[in-house]
Amino acid sequence: LRQMQLQNRIVMAPMEQYTAQNGLVSDWHLVHYGSRATGGVGLILTETVAVSEEGRITLGCPLISSQKQKDSWKRITDFVHQNSKSKIGIQLGHSGRRGAVKRPWEGHDQPIETPWKLLAPSPLSYNDKMPAPKEMDRQDMENVISQFRQAAKNAEQAGFDMIELQANHGYLLASFLSPLTNNRKDEYGGSVSNRLKFPLEVFRAVRESFDSDRPISVRISASDWAENGVTQEDVLEIAKAFQQAGADCIDVSSGYTVNYQKPAYGRMYQTPFSDAIRNSIGVPVITAGTIQDIDQINTIIL
Repeated sequence: LRQMQLQNRIVMAPMEQYTAQNGLVSDWHLVHYGSRATGGVGLILTETVAVSEEGRITLGCPLISSQKQKDSWKRITDFVHQNSKSKIGIQLGHSGRRGAVKRPWEGHDQPIETPWKLLAPSPLSYNDKMPAPKEMDRQDMENVISQFRQAAKNAEQAGFDMIELQANHGYLLASFLSPLTNNRKDEYGGSVSNRLKFPLEVFRAVRESFDSDRPISVRISASDWAENGVTQEDVLEIAKAFQQAGADCIDVSSGYTVNYQKPAYGRMYQTPFSDAIRNSIGVPVITAGTIQDIDQINTIIL
């Protein structure tokens, strides 16, 4: 992808750790990522790194805003590059209406005692315990674009080989893409091309702010697992739009858009979505979801 070459096609999926302190990654993260690098995976993708304090999912989510936070990430990227052939990408995201919740072991999707102001395309709360988010106005959009732009610059300085833009699982950008969470009546709602507008604005800001030799992937949800959610046609249009805007790869996930989803979990259950995107659009893809052994991996590659 661009100037990045991987030694193999195995990717460490983003796994939320919820163990950052004041946005800083620690020895926990160094071991978490470093052990996968020395284990030989081709590409490591970090957990979601919030582009602002208000963009965190929990108080334990990492940031890359301050110099100290950049330095703590640089320690990890340096270790990966000095001790392995693995590449490491940072997943940048904003929690949107799913933010300000407790860590999962403290209460799954339960709001913290004093939640910060949540932002979303429409004022729809994720569940009946969480506060309704503010419907974003243009100034809110400009602020978020600026936060993503700065995070991309910081990611380059911190030594990341790649950026992955988080537009999946019902977080901020994903909630623009799904008709279940975006009922706006302006130019950012309605048709899939309208619902794409703000996520594409964010993507372009990230692409412009990151070394042009380094790739960017976009992680999308290919199904909401709920009635009247994104259609297969929507998903192909979304993937194509990001590709045309300069995305080098689409990381295909699904679900978590709404809390009443009914997912069809199973062995390699998301691979058909990736297959459809790759072979319909001709864009490289990453697939994930209950892939458990090397035979399954080789089957997927074939």
